[in-house]
Amino acid sequence: MKERAGLGERVRRLQGFYLEHGRMPSYSEIAQLLGLRSKNAVFRLVEKLRRLHIVDKDSAGRLIPKNLAARIKLLGTVEAGFPSPAEEELLDRVSLDRWLVTNSAATFLLKVTGDSMSGAGILPGDAVLVDRSLTPKNGDIVIAEVDGAWTMKFFHKEGGKIVLLAANPKYPPIKPRRELKLGGVVTAVIRKYR
Repeated sequence: MKERAGLGERVRRLQGFYLEHGRMPSYSEIAQLLGLRSKNAVFRLVEKLRRLHIVDKDSAGRLIPKNLAARIKLLGTVEAGFPSPAEEELLDRVSLDRWLVTNSAATFLLKVTGDSMSGAGILPGDAVLVDRSLTPKNGDIVIAEVDGAWTMKFFHKEGGKIVLLAANPKYPPIKPRRELKLGGVVTAVIRKYR
């Protein structure tokens, strides 16, 4: 059993578990990880972390990270037009989870295949963050099940009829024949270069 640690060290250990395993630990794993002897101690810690907005619980009661991801330095801005003198200045520390995700319980990640949204800057191999709690507006990019098949397209509603539009002229508009289920609104695109 590990020795008891202060709150900052406990958060670092939880963060390490989350980054290593890609999921939050169970209550019994938290007890073992942090050297806590009772479920009540784990429960009190979790409630404290919830009040501090570090973790939260989903609808099934499982822990989800809220502000647990590593915080990255925000050093300033970079000119994407003509070159300008660079000055490095620590402006803030940013948690990508907190910056990109507003409703963690309703947000999920999908890997992109296909090129129908290339005109919107979404390419095969990218990942998209999707928030299923949002109601789509015209022009939003949505994940939708159309007549039994899933797709990602621009949402367009006119006169009570919904049409899904690609961002690549090779693909025609999609008009549901039988059924349309909206899975969520795309809120961010993530692309790795290495």
